[in-house]
Formats: sequence, C-alpha cells, structure tokens
Amino acid sequence: MSNTLFSPVTIAGVSHHLMSIPEMEDVRFGDEDAFLTRAGEWFKGVLLLQTCNRIEIIVHGSSDLLVEFLSNEKRSDWQIWEDAGALSHLLDLASGLDSMIIGEDQILGQLRKALTQSEKLGVSDPLLSMCINKAIHTGSEARRISGINRGAVSIGSAAVLLAEEQLGSLAGKHILIIGSGEMGLLVTQALAAKQLSAIYVANRTFNRAQQLAEKVRGTAVLMKDLYRYMILSDVVICCTAAPHPVIRVDDLEIALNSRKWPLDRNTEPLLIIDIAQPRDVEEEVRNLPGICLFTIDDLKKVNDNTTQSRQEAAEEVKKFLSLELDQFIRLFNRKGADELLATLHTWAESIRTRERDRAYGRFQSNDQHILGIADDLTRAITRKLLADVTLVIRSCAERGEIKLATDLVSVITRGDDICSHKRE
Repeated sequence: MSNTLFSPVTIAGVSHHLMSIPEMEDVRFGDEDAFLTRAGEWFKGVLLLQTCNRIEIIVHGSSDLLVEFLSNEKRSDWQIWEDAGALSHLLDLASGLDSMIIGEDQILGQLRKALTQSEKLGVSDPLLSMCINKAIHTGSEARRISGINRGAVSIGSAAVLLAEEQLGSLAGKHILIIGSGEMGLLVTQALAAKQLSAIYVANRTFNRAQQLAEKVRGTAVLMKDLYRYMILSDVVICCTAAPHPVIRVDDLEIALNSRKWPLDRNTEPLLIIDIAQPRDVEEEVRNLPGICLFTIDDLKKVNDNTTQSRQEAAEEVKKFLSLELDQFIRLFNRKGADELLATLHTWAESIRTRERDRAYGRFQSNDQHILGIADDLTRAITRKLLADVTLVIRSCAERGEIKLATDLVSVITRGDDICSHKRE
C-alpha cells in the first residue's frame, strides 16, 4: 500500500527533545484562541497542543504553507513532520512514546482538550478531527495491550517522587500545592498515600481550591495568604496556568525571615518544585538561602530512572503502531476522498434536478403525490448509478492511488479522456 495521502497534513513542533523549558517559554503562544483564529484563516483545519514540555501545531495543509505561516508568526527552526510522517508522529504522541515520562496518560486528555478548543472556535475540520480521535483511540489501545503505563508517572506524580527523593520520606511533612487544575489534581492524587501531616491547596479561585482540598482532606487557602503558608510548609509544588510568575523573589525573601529560629542565622530549608508552564517561580528564587528549586527539566532524571523498566513495553508499542499506521493511512485517505466524492455527487445532483424539473413540465397534473414519486425515482436511480463508482474511488483512495481516483471523477464530471490522463 502507498503511503501517499489524499490530502496534506503537517505537524510543526518543539519539545523537551530540542529545547529547554525556558527556551520553549519564549516561543509559546500566550493567547491560544487568537493564534488559532489567525491560523484558521490559512488552513482547512488547525489544532494547537501546548503542554509543559511540548508545543505542537497540527494542520490540514502543506508543510510549505505551515512554514510560511510560522515565519509570519516570528517562529522558525521548528521540527516538521508531513503526511504519513505526521500521522506516525501523532500516534507516537498519543501512545506516550514521545513524552518526557514515557507511557504517561496525561497526553490523551491534552489531545482531547486541544481538539475541543479548535472545534469550539470553528477552526477544526472533519479530517483533522478524525485524525485526533483515531490517535487517541490507538494510544489507549497501545497502553492496554502493552502495559506501558503500568507504573508510569505523570509530570505531577514525578514531582512528588522528586520531593520524596530529596527529603527521604514525605511522612509527617507539610506540602503546599499552588494550582487546582488538571496538574494539581495529579499531584494531590500522587500525595494521597504519603502519610502527610498537612496538604494546603492555594488557587486564584478559592472555590476551586476548596474542591480539590476536599478530595484529599486538605486545607484550602487564599492566595493572599500564600507566603504565610509557604513558610509553614516543607515542600511547595507549583502548577498554575498563570501567564506570569506567582512566586516572586522579593516577596519570598521577606517571608523566609519567619522560617528562622530567633537566634538562628540559617533559614529552614524549603523545597520548591515548579512544574508550571510558563513557570510560576522567578528564576532568581533559587539564589535565596535555604531554597532548593527544581523545574520540569529536573524531572527528566525521574524519567531516566523509570524508563529502563518500560523499554520492553515500548518496543511492543512500536510494533503495534507500525501496523496501526497502515490502517490510519487507509482511514485518512478514505475520509480525505469525501471532498472529491462531494464534487461527483454535486455534479450528479445538478443533472438529476434539472432532468426532474424537465419531466415535471411534461406532466399533465400537479398532483404532489405523483411529483414526489418522480423525485424519489430520480434520487434512487442517481444513487444506484453512483454506488459502484463511489466504491471504486474510495478503494483507490485507501490504496493511495490518488491520481487514479481524481482522474475517474474528472472523466465522469467533465467528460475527460481517461487515456490522456494515463499518458500524463
């Protein structure tokens, strides 16, 4: 089977493989809706996936057009996957093979969210929606048959493992979680069995903080009291969606004075793990005495320690995806042929209605029942006449015989000589 696609699809991306987290912060799209709206004017369909450690733009369009668009957006030197390579990369993404934490499940929810956002803004299209849904289904199946996510950790739970590694144990510790979104939930779930003395949850929206705190029997705190609870904590895990730093070096330096014993010149150590994107903590915070600051880049070590145990499962997933890619290409081309078939059926419908209306003029009666029968008859004849050729065109598309499928429609709708098409 040919790997030729009926319609172009392209992905441009940067990730933890190519850039550090600070470098990715510089090329992130702050206003996602505005970006998607601009991109929607260039492409039939577009989707933006922005996570803690990757940015992916998936479009129903050519690689040349996407590169030109990115240039207009002042973005360059992104990795490009096109056509069958793009579909293969999408399967790798959904299966967790390309994640910082191999096999993690969070990417599936992130893909669903990205698709929902595009559909809500009206910048997706049926072909792109099919691609994302197929990738999500394949990613779920890959985990089921391989167990690659067995024991795998999300970024949130990796942060907890890092904290445990640094402190030896989290039993009896006080932990403050800043942010109550999806990442905050993953963090609290990972902390559930750690026998903590206290979990504090802070969020810009206090009700959201309360909802998350209730799930883990923690305490919701107001953001205005953030620094007061920081100095009561042993570990602070930051995971908000704020576009600017939440913890600032000047404010934290003042608060840290309260962590000292009256006659002690040293500050009680405070472990801060920032897994937000963009970052929640100003970089200068790591220079404060007694502060141990870790970011997403440091979580790569956690992944390195767990990757080896999942290599066998990863190899099984790769074999599965190689088979799924062939099926994905067939499915893509079958769906991609819809636009070509629409041209054929529109042509046939125009002939049907024209001849039906001529027949109406020859009737001696305006009996609506008789007119309805004539309309039904012409519809049935047209449908039956197109049934076989529709099947042939879809079959050509699935096999990647794009030119043959296009030539067939041209021969039927425009009366072109198919022999001349064969000679071209």
